[in-house]
Amino acid sequence: MSEPYLQPVSEPIVSSERFIATDTQVLVLKERILSLSGDNFDITLGDGMPLLKVTGALLSVPGRKKVKDMHRNLLFDIRKEHMHVHTTYVMEDPGRNKICEIRNSHKFIGSKATAIYTDRYGKQVLLVMKGNWNARAAQIVNESTEEPVARISRKRFTARHIFFGQDTYNVTVAPGVDMPMVAGLCICFDEKNND
Repeated sequence: MSEPYLQPVSEPIVSSERFIATDTQVLVLKERILSLSGDNFDITLGDGMPLLKVTGALLSVPGRKKVKDMHRNLLFDIRKEHMHVHTTYVMEDPGRNKICEIRNSHKFIGSKATAIYTDRYGKQVLLVMKGNWNARAAQIVNESTEEPVARISRKRFTARHIFFGQDTYNVTVAPGVDMPMVAGLCICFDEKNND
């Protein structure tokens, strides 16, 4: 289970003020059962309030996902880039500008990925995701400040997972961090795990 509290980050990581965590926030990412495009997610706050919808593009580039707010406004796309040594995903804003690049690395034990995120001010932030995906836990850390940005835990042995292969993630987000960006990183980690 994710820890219930994270310290506020000293350097906010912001794309949009309306989606910044003002206190420690828990996101629940649930894969939708029986979606045609696969890997669709409903993302709610810990209290059940809907926050985001993630949909796979059925008739478009395979592996592309659209992250939208509850008013169906596109926040960014997630897509897998090919022709890289390591598995690489990118997040692109509605104008197709790259706002984040996530590269997975090989580790003998566990999983590791590095994300270079460009905030709304053009500042680049290096985030490192480390964890043991088999143990269903990971942490995202801002490399320059060494502060935890988020903690991810995957629920084990749920009926959704046993019968449909759908996962549910609890993601604890630190105050001062963009929640959709963290959700996107978690989805990329899930995609890599399912490859």
